[in-house]
Amino acid sequence: MSGDFFREVDEDYRRDRLIQIWTRYQWWLIAAAVLVVAATAGWRINQHFRIETAEAAGAQYEAALQLSADGKSAEAEAAFEALAKTGPKGYATLARLRAVDEIAGRDPAAAIAGFEALAADPNYDPAFKDMAQTRAALLRVDSDDPQAFEQKFGPLAAQSFTYHNSIRELLALSDFRRGDFEAAGRWLDMIVSDARAPSALRQRAEAFLGLVQAGKAPPAPEKAADPAAPVEPAQPPADKAPTGEAPAK
Repeated sequence: MSGDFFREVDEDYRRDRLIQIWTRYQWWLIAAAVLVVAATAGWRINQHFRIETAEAAGAQYEAALQLSADGKSAEAEAAFEALAKTGPKGYATLARLRAVDEIAGRDPAAAIAGFEALAADPNYDPAFKDMAQTRAALLRVDSDDPQAFEQKFGPLAAQSFTYHNSIRELLALSDFRRGDFEAAGRWLDMIVSDARAPSALRQRAEAFLGLVQAGKAPPAPEKAADPAAPVEPAQPPADKAPTGEAPAK
């Protein structure tokens, strides 16, 4: 009996305390609940708009790629530039790079300047800076002086650069152009011996290495005549008979 009595008193005390807390703090508790609901709703709305924005940007990017595939370079460039200004960060980063790609076909010098501007932009994604530098090198390899090309891009052949094996291939091509087969072979050997190099790039380097080795090999010596071999006598002209014979009639 006494146990039930004390339990009932304890429950009444707790209920009274809860009523007092609710009476004193009810507006704060209601406000906190409203804030939680509002924050959850706001997060969901933000997620919805982000998904919609990303889907719209993806559609714009695909449309610009299709223009490029259709050979409408100027229109594709304009579409990529528009997306670079208004799209979310990921698509904007890609679009800036692709816009410069569209210039390369008609104005390589302007494209080189564009790629190098992206590489120098402190606000541009570092991963895409490496790609921009590599594309600039690809455009420069056929026009730059080979020695100047190696001075500029040689440091990018280090393992720390994302596309170091692509740079090595371009350096090999530059050295091959100037007839330095030894240097070209060294760059290609680096690619072939790099287990992390893409298989297609390694296969291309192996094929290129064969050309380089053929280019630096000395010419094969002419085969010397064997003194023991019989010498075939020279045949007289058809209109002349051998000496001592009268011409046929």
